[in-house]
Amino acid sequence: MGRRRAPELYRAPFPLYALQVDPSAGLLIAAGGGGAAKTGIKNGVHFLQLEQINGRLSASLLHSHDTETRATMNLALAGDILAAGQDAHCQLLRFQVHQQKGSNKAEKEGSKEQGPRQRKGAAAAEKKSGAETQREGLELRVENLQAVQTDFGPDPLQKVVCFNHDNTLLATGGTDGHVRVWKVPSLEKVLEFKAHEGEIEDLALGPDGKLVTVGRDLKACVWQKDQLVVQLHWQENGPTFSNTPYRYQACRFGRVPDQPAGLRLFTVQIPHKRLRQPPPCYLTAWDGSTFLPLRTKPCGHEVISCLNISESGTFLGLGTVTGSVAIYIAFSLQGVFLCGCCSCCVLGLLL
Repeated sequence: MGRRRAPELYRAPFPLYALQVDPSAGLLIAAGGGGAAKTGIKNGVHFLQLEQINGRLSASLLHSHDTETRATMNLALAGDILAAGQDAHCQLLRFQVHQQKGSNKAEKEGSKEQGPRQRKGAAAAEKKSGAETQREGLELRVENLQAVQTDFGPDPLQKVVCFNHDNTLLATGGTDGHVRVWKVPSLEKVLEFKAHEGEIEDLALGPDGKLVTVGRDLKACVWQKDQLVVQLHWQENGPTFSNTPYRYQACRFGRVPDQPAGLRLFTVQIPHKRLRQPPPCYLTAWDGSTFLPLRTKPCGHEVISCLNISESGTFLGLGTVTGSVAIYIAFSLQGVFLCGCCSCCVLGLLL
């Protein structure tokens, strides 16, 4: 399958590490930065409005939230609350979008003009935390809520954050191998346990309260609170490589289309060590109740860095360390799309 180059939607003024899409508000939220190093590269969270102009998707900057010396490395979205992983901490942000008074009248007058209404290309001015940014009849306000240290390793770093199904709790994982669960929005800790020896690469919370974690110790585990339910073994019904150890890189729960109570777990396995002639990475679908492997298929030789599932459970997307993106049918794990674009951006937009 040949690569396709998607048109550029947005170019951030800093390295992008995390992205979320809020379909209800039509927002694309992009975050990253240069960190504490004095390189002149800023750290921030950008809120972009998505809309169709002349039949093509367009993104325009609504608000630039300055995160000072902290680059946001991971994000989770729950309604109007963002959980941002910044160094060893989790910072909660609340954002609100409002229609400006009198803007409806202006839009009605503008609608009399011929042709589509174009947005101005100039970016909105950056403002300090809590300040409002206004653009084309909209105003967006960002408020810093609670923050808490979530990782305590020798070089502490929060690597992943996710909300539970009703957004009352969030779970974090990082370099010290501990899972910590926090109340939202108070960030009061309600649970902590050692899940892995070494770094936690990813975690996923299921609607029944089960938690899946994957770590650099080559293990993937299913937990009920702090009790181990089962350890996953993806090669039981799949390929075996005596001389090639694999580790789990990512995990996500997904719905089963046409089955309201159905649930699938998806994981990505990558070679533990990079070789001159790299073996393929693998994608595995699991039964969401028994956690037995259903099917495993290779997904290319480029190292997979991230995984995402569409809200309907129909498609899943993979991003690689080189910036490529692939879209698969979740049921069959059949590839349908390959693009040499920014993994972070395309995965967030397509899913």
